[in-house]
Amino acid sequence: MKTIIAGKNIAVTEGLKIAVENKIGKLEKFFDKEIELYVTLEVLKNPQIKDNQIIEATVNINGTIIRAEEATVDMYSSIDLVVDKLAQQITKHKKKLEKKHKNQNHIRFDEIPEDFDEDDEEKLIVKTKRFEVRPMDYEEAILQMELLGHNFFLFANAETGESNVIYKRKDGNYGLIEPKY
Repeated sequence: MKTIIAGKNIAVTEGLKIAVENKIGKLEKFFDKEIELYVTLEVLKNPQIKDNQIIEATVNINGTIIRAEEATVDMYSSIDLVVDKLAQQITKHKKKLEKKHKNQNHIRFDEIPEDFDEDDEEKLIVKTKRFEVRPMDYEEAILQMELLGHNFFLFANAETGESNVIYKRKDGNYGLIEPKY
């Protein structure tokens, strides 16, 4: 497994790089050598946010994306927590990953422990909602989302004509999801 480390508002020191590689190294037993794991370390400059040391780890396995994010007051604690979260996700979804990637060698399923969670029943779609999607810019989409009291909103982008999703981020800002074909 290859680990690619980047920093936002933080210089990735040799100590941080070693800590990330050592901790993330625990996950190598699950993956093939060719798999790339992207790690982003970020420090938020907003003094009102207590947990401002953020780490995000993402691995893409032939279109299946496994992602974890953790934020604490200490980057080293965040690193520990994100590794645990990734391992839990892999363990929890082992059976589904096996179905999807059974003929591929990217994941070593024999290294993943069984998850015996009783609450791991197949989730069903229990409600379907239909609504008119009309063209608007992202500012109007944010307004609509806020008026509805939701944390995301699907809309037709007036500029591109494509379906987009606007969502509220944990830091209070907004994100925009645009399709890529």
